[in-house]
This record gives sequence, C-alpha cells and structure tokens, in this order.
Amino acid sequence: MNILKNLDFMRTMQELLPQLLGKALFIVIVATLAGFAFGIVFGFLLAIGKLSKAKWLNRIVVIFQELIRGTPLLVQLVYIYYVVPLLITCLAQLAGIEGWKCNFTPLTAGILGLGINYGTYIAEVIRAAIISIDAGQKEAALALGLTSGQAMMRVIVPQAMKNSIPVFGNYLVMMVKDTSLMSYITAAEFLTTAKAYTSQTFLTIESYTILAGVYLIICIPLGIFAKWLEQKTSVGRR
Repeated sequence: MNILKNLDFMRTMQELLPQLLGKALFIVIVATLAGFAFGIVFGFLLAIGKLSKAKWLNRIVVIFQELIRGTPLLVQLVYIYYVVPLLITCLAQLAGIEGWKCNFTPLTAGILGLGINYGTYIAEVIRAAIISIDAGQKEAALALGLTSGQAMMRVIVPQAMKNSIPVFGNYLVMMVKDTSLMSYITAAEFLTTAKAYTSQTFLTIESYTILAGVYLIICIPLGIFAKWLEQKTSVGRR
C-alpha cells in the first residue's frame, strides 16, 4: 500500500516525458529510418546475390544469412560496437597504418546492427517477390530489346519492391521496438533514458509505465498505417 501511496505519475510525466520526446526520440527516429533504409539496400543486394547464377556467391550469401539468423540481435549489436572496431584497427595495423584507431558511436553501431539483421530477413521477402513475378514479363522485356540486367532492374524489381511494401511496414514497426536493445551499447534512446531517470528518482513504476505508453503511441499508429498500406497495395494488385 505504501508503494501505491507514493506513486507520482504527474512528476514523472513532467520530468521524464521531455527527455523521452527530446534527444531519445531523435535517436530512435534516426536509428529506425537509417537502419531501415540500410536494411532494404542490404537486403536487396543479398537477394540479388542469392538469385545469382554464380554458385559461390549463393553460398556466401546463405552462410552469411545463417550466421546472422543464428545469433540474437542484441549480441550482434554488442559485437559491432565493441569488437568490429578492434578488428578494423588490427587490419589497419597489419596494412601498415599506425596510430589510427577505429571507433563506432552507439548510434552508428545501432544503425549497422539493425540494418544488417533486418536486411537478412528483408532479403528473403524481396527474393520471394522477385520469383513471384510472371516469367513472361521478363521474356517480353527481352523481346523488346532489353538486356537481362535491364529487364530485371526496370521491369521485375520495381514490381517486386511494390509487392514487398506491406511486409516492409511490419518490419518498420518491429525495428522501432528493437531500438530498445541499443541501450546495451549505451545509446541514449528511450530505455536508456528511462533507466537513468529511474536510478535517480526511484520512480520505477511510473517511469517504465510511461516508457511503455510512449512505445504504444508510436507503434500502434505505425501498425495501423502498415495495415492500411497493405490493403491499398492489395487493391492495386487485383
């Protein structure tokens, strides 16, 4: 009962909300948008590599995807933030570059980690969308004088990307929530900000309840928009 009597949501909202909706929101938006854009580009390259006729390239893509899928996103973020800069620094020293040290900011590591992780899943979405396009369209493009590469990039890929939009919307919502994992690499996003405030004020119930509310306010409209987009694109395909 003492805990309930000491609840102070008004104070928490006045003090914590400005922090969440300030720098923390900026980091979440940048990490989500940049990570998502990188994920789509990276996923597209993986999809093209997996569809390539070169067997060695197929195998490299498959092995890479299995490595990423077989490890948690949190571990990947920690590895990119703490280990990858050390590996790059070692390679630079082996190449004769002395006195240079590679460092990633938490935001940079977060963007790379989110982009690479989601890119491996987006790759399968794009690959499946490309395969689903009627082969007759490519044959028609070739008959019109386009090369195989031009037919792929000008005819097949635009349709495949359009058909993938509904899934992309769902991945975007998921990525917003997964930015919370960046707290483990010291990024000042929502969870890190709430943790810091809680450690100073001990308003645990209030802080994390408001944090959950902020995520809901962001993710529910995004989810509704993703469903609307899915319905719109479905109507367009009929």
